Amino acid sequence: MIVNKNSIYISRIFSDLILINISFVFSAVIAQSFDILINRNYMFILLLLLNIIWFVNTNLSGFYSDFFSRSFSFQFFNILKGVLIQVVITLLFIFLVKENLFTRNFIVLYGLLLTVSISIRTAIFKKVLKSLRKKGKNIRRLLIVGAGEIGKSFKDTLNQNPDLGYKFIGFVDDVVNDPEIIAGLSELDNVIKSNHIDEVVITLATNPSERLDEIIRVCNINAKRVHIIPDYFRFLSNRFNISAIGNFPIITARQEPLEEANRRFLKRTFDIVFSFLILVLILSWLYPLISILIKFNSKGKVLFVQQRIGTKNEMFNCYKFRTLTSDSSRENDKFTPVVFGDKRVTSVGKFLRISNIDELPQFFNVLKGDMSVVGPRPHAIPYQDLYGKIFEEIKMRHNVRPGLTGWAQVNGLRGDVIDEAENNSRTIMRMKYDLWYIENWTMRLDIQIIFMTIWQMIKGDTKAV
Repeated sequence: MIVNKNSIYISRIFSDLILINISFVFSAVIAQSFDILINRNYMFILLLLLNIIWFVNTNLSGFYSDFFSRSFSFQFFNILKGVLIQVVITLLFIFLVKENLFTRNFIVLYGLLLTVSISIRTAIFKKVLKSLRKKGKNIRRLLIVGAGEIGKSFKDTLNQNPDLGYKFIGFVDDVVNDPEIIAGLSELDNVIKSNHIDEVVITLATNPSERLDEIIRVCNINAKRVHIIPDYFRFLSNRFNISAIGNFPIITARQEPLEEANRRFLKRTFDIVFSFLILVLILSWLYPLISILIKFNSKGKVLFVQQRIGTKNEMFNCYKFRTLTSDSSRENDKFTPVVFGDKRVTSVGKFLRISNIDELPQFFNVLKGDMSVVGPRPHAIPYQDLYGKIFEEIKMRHNVRPGLTGWAQVNGLRGDVIDEAENNSRTIMRMKYDLWYIENWTMRLDIQIIFMTIWQMIKGDTKAV
């Protein structure tokens, strides 16, 4: 059963418009009074304007279109942008009409109420949608044409993200001896009809134009949405820059935004301001408290200082709160990564690792310029040597400053596991996430990762060991 997407869209935008009106009136009543609001009827012109602007802005920006596939932290960032526009419009209107009562208190309260209420509404809708999908509602039945590496990886992505709302039905391919292949390419039409397929994804590694045309034609005849994932797995990067030299089209296989000096300056400025605020507002009082807990819990130094590999393969001393027993914290020739249930982790250390608090001293590294707030996690030398045998292109991570948190970490790829095969697979995936971040960097992505990190710390869902 599929819940109509249009009904979900209407419900969401209608709910948000109601929240805008409630937040506006409530803020006005708190800031002044209901009688004053009624007497200044031009304020309702502002309210109408805010409704129209929210409707137009959210539709132009795709605020409601990414609900099925985006995390709450991403949605929250979009909510902040939408509320900021509301606040700016309110400021301009009040300035133009020379309003002298509904000013600072009203504007601040309206912005806060709108942010909180729409955030709560978003969280509730996600919970409801998740509940519906557990009951088999709002599930889209999906067929993958092509059982190669791309198809398998895409299927794994769907299985790892059930909130996307897809149910994988099977592969269609002419390859034999694969239990997940339910039919050959010539049987695509029958498979779509008999399995009530909603969407088809084409992931064929080699697809002559006539074969691709036929697959799309069959999908169109059955009025099924069709997507194509191109075969770029033979390249390390999936981010390309297309340009031309003379009459020759040129594809650059790797594009890194932070190669540009202005973007590096923007990122570094943010790092300095953000780390300074954390050190002054949080670590100034938290550091002494954590130090006392570590000292009472086990013998040894409060900080664990370890050489790690930074940008351009340069070494730096990385700081973190000590989480292991004093003896096991000393560097030695034997490399033993920390795994789940490791007995070397102290009781206080377990809490620090799960909450990510053990990493807070690295804000000193950020301020010094050794690290960035967001980026690939820096490896200790033994880790670098070990992981380099698993992922040959590991040095490409060092084109940017290492980070206190990163895209791989907020997606659950943190730490090692005991099983060697699984650990190798996780390591490769972690490196690919790091490279994806380097190739897709934006300031917005950094802020999203920071929000995701904070949210995971609050939930205690950092996947730490």
